[in-house]
Amino acid sequence: MWRNWLEVYRTCNLSADRPMDPISKWLLIVRCCVFPMTFISAVIGGLLAAAAGRFDAVPFALSTIGLLLAHAANNMINDYFDLETGLDTTEYVRAQYAPHPVLSGLITRAQLLQAILLVNALDAGIALYLTALRGWPILAFAFAGLFISVFYVAPPIRLKRIGLGELGVFLVWGPLMIGGTFYATTGMLPSWVWLASLPYALLVATVLIGKHIDKLEQDRAQGIYTLPVLLGEQAARALNVGLMIAFYVLVLSLALARVLGPWVLLILLGLPRLAEVARTYARPRPSTPPPGYPVWPLWYVSWAFIFNRRAGVLFLTGLLLNLVFPIRLPG
Repeated sequence: MWRNWLEVYRTCNLSADRPMDPISKWLLIVRCCVFPMTFISAVIGGLLAAAAGRFDAVPFALSTIGLLLAHAANNMINDYFDLETGLDTTEYVRAQYAPHPVLSGLITRAQLLQAILLVNALDAGIALYLTALRGWPILAFAFAGLFISVFYVAPPIRLKRIGLGELGVFLVWGPLMIGGTFYATTGMLPSWVWLASLPYALLVATVLIGKHIDKLEQDRAQGIYTLPVLLGEQAARALNVGLMIAFYVLVLSLALARVLGPWVLLILLGLPRLAEVARTYARPRPSTPPPGYPVWPLWYVSWAFIFNRRAGVLFLTGLLLNLVFPIRLPG
């Protein structure tokens, strides 16, 4: 079964010739393949806390678990409300690149709603414990994240439909997740942490923008005005490459300003991958998928996700080396 789990984690799918097991089913339902972004945000918060000399392992671990549960709930909420509002159908992109929990027959609508309530209840328990430990700001972080998660797709706001979904993801995976983890781990939140949360927030935003580029025509037909729909495909592709470049500029600026230690400049080892992604974004999507490609008709989002993983891991490695081998830039 572990081969099933690895395949689901790596591709968001399970091959038709492999038997479905209960764990694989739920990994598909919660879309665990995108969890690395949440895990990286949490670990960034933890490493920044360690750099501040206030690392507390138990609240850090609980925060990380809570964020992963919140991401699972968010994915299921998206699927539930997009199904309820009539957006998700067998013809829509969501059901083509990976199994939709309900449309694929994995679970019923009622079971999906029950799973959402259960996961949020578990998250609420973690939030209440951390609130008792650290105070009311924990609830502020939790409610802000829940608000964006629910109203990303739920009426009457539907952030995704009014060009604010990308901004919401930027705020959640950056200031809210990284800042929230830092606060839960240390009990404080200096202003420099907000700045340090921004580079990875940009990377996560590029993944969502890539996905919305892939769905642009269908979203436009449905009256969903994501950022790529508003900008047009060519401008959206250029914007995404610009945001990837901005990640490097921002990290370099934070290192030069001594907000972050110089080891974060390890991200420069990812420049060849950036060049590869930029070349891909400069070309139209191919008419057919490459052999063995698992998430067609998605294309640009896959390249953004590949870049996210490479740059995110290098950023994490730099933060860790800043702790183990601290050095300072001269000046």
